[in-house]
Amino acid sequence: MNITSWLQYDFMRNALIAVLIITPLFGIMGTMIVNKKMAYFSDALGHSALTGIAVGVVCGMADTSLAMVIFAIVFALLLNKIGSLNTASTDTIISVFSSCSVAIGLAILSKGGNFSKYSSILVGDVLSITKTEIVYLIVIFVVTIVFWVLCFNKLNAICIHRSVAKSKGIHVRLLDNLFAVLVALIVMLSIKWIGILIINALLILPAASSRNISENMREYHFFSVIIFSIFRYSRPRSVILHQCGNRSDDSDYRIGNIFFDIYIWQKIEKITARAIRNRYKTADTQYKRKTV
Repeated sequence: MNITSWLQYDFMRNALIAVLIITPLFGIMGTMIVNKKMAYFSDALGHSALTGIAVGVVCGMADTSLAMVIFAIVFALLLNKIGSLNTASTDTIISVFSSCSVAIGLAILSKGGNFSKYSSILVGDVLSITKTEIVYLIVIFVVTIVFWVLCFNKLNAICIHRSVAKSKGIHVRLLDNLFAVLVALIVMLSIKWIGILIINALLILPAASSRNISENMREYHFFSVIIFSIFRYSRPRSVILHQCGNRSDDSDYRIGNIFFDIYIWQKIEKITARAIRNRYKTADTQYKRKTV
């Protein structure tokens, strides 16, 4: 069989385009999420998708995507607002909101035993993405790049020291809210074909790994995109199955992908650990030479 024969299918072309868009998008966004210590925040947003769907079902919407996006934006802004009040630790607030949103969503969607209709969102299906959703991804990708060009230095200053950033005239609260809304939009627009269970891992793990081996921001972003590409593209069994047009073995290749990702993550962890040891060894050697 021709290796490019799978491109004749529209759903395969759509999936390829979506992955090509989401790779740099997740790689870039993940770096700032890690810098701002928002790993639990993005995880809570992913789990709030269930409540967003539930709101759409209650309101009688045929397409629940709009309800998911609106709920995620409100959810993100509410988390930021309550977190800024300093009434409790941030992780406690996020945990409470995340647990409540999941419980409410499950309670509504499970009414009448109909949750099986929505269970696919837990693992996602990249082959189900439509051309309309690809257009949404392209729009949010362009918006993200523009936001990054205009606001990256300010966001980075906020990560380093919020008080100093305020003293420099940076609108800290506004940028925090804009970034939270942007993360909410990206998560909700991609969660149906990535899945609730894995979307936070794809946002956090590549950035967390690249941070250990990078010496500047350019390398930080570059390695994050590269590592994300490894997670998304290095799935031989699923590629073979989809190339052959066999979608009946969907659950089997998903389980295989999970174990393959764990294997890749262990390899990356060993490489980053070795890089950190070498960096500290080099720095220690240089320090000893200067002190002699």
